[in-house]
Amino acid sequence: MGLNFAIVVSGPAYGTQAASSAYRFAQAVLASGHAILGVFFYQDGVMNASFLHSPATDEDDLHQLWCQLAIQEQIPLHTCIAAAQRRGILDSVLATESGKGSSNVQAPFLLSGLGQLAEMLITADRVVRF
Repeated sequence: MGLNFAIVVSGPAYGTQAASSAYRFAQAVLASGHAILGVFFYQDGVMNASFLHSPATDEDDLHQLWCQLAIQEQIPLHTCIAAAQRRGILDSVLATESGKGSSNVQAPFLLSGLGQLAEMLITADRVVRF
């Protein structure tokens, strides 16, 4: 029987290896027959949720890779709403509520509170932070 993992990503999509390492770790977890309860993007990790990234053609598009993995494996991608709002990461609801003209977050990324992180921490067999 496999383990249930929760992954916390605190590093941005670009500029550090945190998000890339977390993505590769998620792939390895799934390939080993384990499950991922969810990924929680926290602090600068919320930058992974923005669909406005435009990496060079020879670089991985981490936003797109996270989206593909989440859809394929049905893994929730939770993004800390407080950290996101401070960094200009807004879904359509938050953009409207804030009076902003546009958003930069869409499914499968979800803006969530720390309660969601707490639930993941309680229910997971293992929690790994990047």
